[in-house]
Amino acid sequence: MRLDKFLKVSRLIKRRTVAKEISDQGRIAINGKQAKSSSVLKAGDELKIRFGQKLVTVRVDELKEFTKKEDAAGMYTIINEESLQSTEEGPKF
Repeated sequence: MRLDKFLKVSRLIKRRTVAKEISDQGRIAINGKQAKSSSVLKAGDELKIRFGQKLVTVRVDELKEFTKKEDAAGMYTIINEESLQSTEEGPKF
């Protein structure tokens, strides 16, 4: 499954166009490597997503084409959330 579609279906990011923009800006890494929106995900992959001043690490547990809102959180597990310093540019992947 494409990265941008997973982010939308899992509701980590609300819109696929926003997920694509964030991915293509270099703010997401899959297993430690910088990812593009078209990167292919598989179960067990680890994502690091930079949301403003927050870095969220997520493990992909399940891939589904469609899901209900209440089931979306079952597609991933949040491993870590950390705050980034405002003086830093952000993590380099």
